[in-house]
Amino acid sequence: MTIADNFTSVMNRIAAAAKRANRDPLSVRLVTVTKTVSIEGIREALASGAEILGENRVQEAKEKIEQLGSSAGWHLIGHLQTNKAKYAVKLFDLIHSVDTLELAAEIDKQAAKIGKLQDVLIEVSIAGEAAKAGVALDDAVNLVKRAALLKNIRIKGLMTMPPYSDDPEKSRPYFKKLKELSAIIDRENIPGVSMAELSMGMSGDFEVAIEEGATLVRVGTAIFGERV
Repeated sequence: MTIADNFTSVMNRIAAAAKRANRDPLSVRLVTVTKTVSIEGIREALASGAEILGENRVQEAKEKIEQLGSSAGWHLIGHLQTNKAKYAVKLFDLIHSVDTLELAAEIDKQAAKIGKLQDVLIEVSIAGEAAKAGVALDDAVNLVKRAALLKNIRIKGLMTMPPYSDDPEKSRPYFKKLKELSAIIDRENIPGVSMAELSMGMSGDFEVAIEEGATLVRVGTAIFGERV
């Protein structure tokens, strides 16, 4: 199977999952995860129809963006260190991984310097795994309220990563909780905050994520194969 074949298969699976949930397939966008993928591989994905590319690391993304330009949207889906925020605001349309007020404030400060309103998602650790990033579920609403006061960031929704499992059904409760949290925040009517986006689901569980309301699914392995 080529990258083009895999890309088409993933898009078909996205559409089928959306239809099962009585959703418009166009309400779900694919973030094609290009971590460790060669420029040639990314070009093949772009030729197949990839519109959003997701990177985990700022430096790797910078090198790729310099070669590929802005022929697609670029999203940062990995953990962002505060000292890399000044680069991230120049490179990415959407940052999925804001999980502290300190990071939100640094992004805001750096975005202000270049006159940008930076779109972000708040990353929530639904499972509370110590090894994973994300604000604790009980602290998420407070973080959104405080980050919303910053002038140069715009909160567009939430992101999560459930514990790893070979069984996609084991991810479902975590996706449900993120959707419930999104509804709770939405009812707060916090000025300047939108809960339009739910970034959840990866190669092993994106169909379940779509059934539970994902608007952004982050898929790499199912398109490019296992990483070397």
